[in-house]
Formats: sequence, C-alpha cells, structure tokens
Amino acid sequence: MRTLLTGGIKSGKSSHALVLAGEFPEPRSFLATAQSLDDEMALCIARHQSEREGRYLTIEEPLMIHERLAENMVLDCLTLWVNNVLYYEKEAHFEPWLDSLVKGLPRNIVIVTNEVGMGFVPQDALSRRYGILLGRANSRIAAACDRVILMVAGLPLIVK
Repeated sequence: MRTLLTGGIKSGKSSHALVLAGEFPEPRSFLATAQSLDDEMALCIARHQSEREGRYLTIEEPLMIHERLAENMVLDCLTLWVNNVLYYEKEAHFEPWLDSLVKGLPRNIVIVTNEVGMGFVPQDALSRRYGILLGRANSRIAAACDRVILMVAGLPLIVK
C-alpha cells in the first residue's frame, strides 16, 4: 500500500513509518534524504538509524530520490528533499523530479513528510518558496497514495 505519513515536527512520523513498513515483506529498504551537515543533524540521523536496527537496507540520496525507489520502502523524508532541492539550487528540476517520483511510486511504500503550511506565513521569500514547493509535493504525493495519515501528538489520524 502507498502511504503518505504527514504531521508536525516530532509528531511520531518516522517511528510510525517503521511500524507500517514492518508489514511489508522482506527485504525492506529505507531511502534517507537527510544529510549530516551539523552535529544536531548527525545525532538525529544516528537516532533514526538505531531505530531501524539493521532491519532495512539504507539508501542515502539527497536529490535523485525518483531514481532510487524500490518495493517495500520507507522514504524519509520529502521535507528534507525539498530543502535539498533549494540548498543545491536545483529548483528548475523540481517539477520533472516530482513527476518522476509520482509516476514511479512502488506498490508498497511509506513516505514521510511534514505539514509546514499549517502555521504562519514566513516573512522571507526563500521560506515562502520552500512552503509552496513542499505543499505542491505533499499534494501530488497524497493524490497518488492509497492512504494518508496525519500524525498529531503521536497519534495517527486517517485522512484518506
């Protein structure tokens, strides 16, 4: 089943993604978009790796996620993927990459993302552009998924 798992920061998305993906047949893979650019992110990545305890083949890919899709996968996360698109100044590739991602979704995948547009409108143009791109990605992926779950305070709420 194609599942989009969304919610706020630290709402339990990544942990719940592993629970859902645990129902997939083996082998399972984990497509990580995060990069260790500072000590805080390195600790976060290490914590997530320990949660997987070797149960997943980990694939690290910050940009070309559409080329690394596989059956029985967790993709964590679209939020950092959009960040990477902007960070590496690849915004011109965003729509074609998103098209390829949507068209290439395997039957069994859990995709993690954040709901950043539920709060205030950012003051700076880059942050507003980021919110627009992430909202577009979330909408397109949600439409292509069989199930959408919103995590609120660690609780999964079925949206679709």
